[in-house]
Amino acid sequence: MDRDELENHLNQLLDIPRFQDYCPNGLQVEGRSNIHVVVSGVTASLDLLQAALAAKADAVLVHHGYFWRGEDMRITGIKNRRIALLMNHQINMFAYHLPLDAHPVLGNNAQLGQKLGFVENGRFGGQDIMMRGELKETMNLAALGDRISQTLLRKPMIIGDLNKNIQHIAWCTGSAQNYFDAAILQGVDAYLTGEISEHNVHTARESGVAFIAAGHHATERYGVQALGNYIAQEFGIQHQFIDIENPV
Repeated sequence: MDRDELENHLNQLLDIPRFQDYCPNGLQVEGRSNIHVVVSGVTASLDLLQAALAAKADAVLVHHGYFWRGEDMRITGIKNRRIALLMNHQINMFAYHLPLDAHPVLGNNAQLGQKLGFVENGRFGGQDIMMRGELKETMNLAALGDRISQTLLRKPMIIGDLNKNIQHIAWCTGSAQNYFDAAILQGVDAYLTGEISEHNVHTARESGVAFIAAGHHATERYGVQALGNYIAQEFGIQHQFIDIENPV
């Protein structure tokens, strides 16, 4: 498939002009013009890029790419080694951050909710990134924690009464702990995200709303997989998701 055609399609599918993001979305590093094999992963680390090279990928598709707002703009050190590998081997790199979080079907939030048995009934927060909904069946916080562990293969950190019944829940993958107050205002029983900060513990205890930190990497593995599978089905491109282990 033609690289530019693929980028235009993905940019429209994910509606990237709608978002004010912390990084550029779309094609971040240009490689060869024809794409037959795509490797996807959460973060464009050197390990992922080397695995993509071994898989003979023409393009890498990630959620966490490069050129973040506020970072050092110089292409030196770690950044140089990563970008040099891509350019030396003419591998394209596509990165989609907030647009991938928010997509109603392929997005990180939608995919995580589907896997955990959440039924979405609304959006809230900045740029409507966050989701709220209900569990398909009410369960206590301990049982929900067990389900998360079994699904994500990672034990979450849970702040709250493990015997409390959970029906209404809000969630946002990745680093969204600062949206906890907004979630509480939605009248939910629990909030799930990837990371936790010190002050979230006190807020959970005092509000009675449980806080679940299920891992930044662990909660954001599913959107990029879904997008890669969509590309494969839509355009007949070979796709492989490579999960570079990350305990965070």
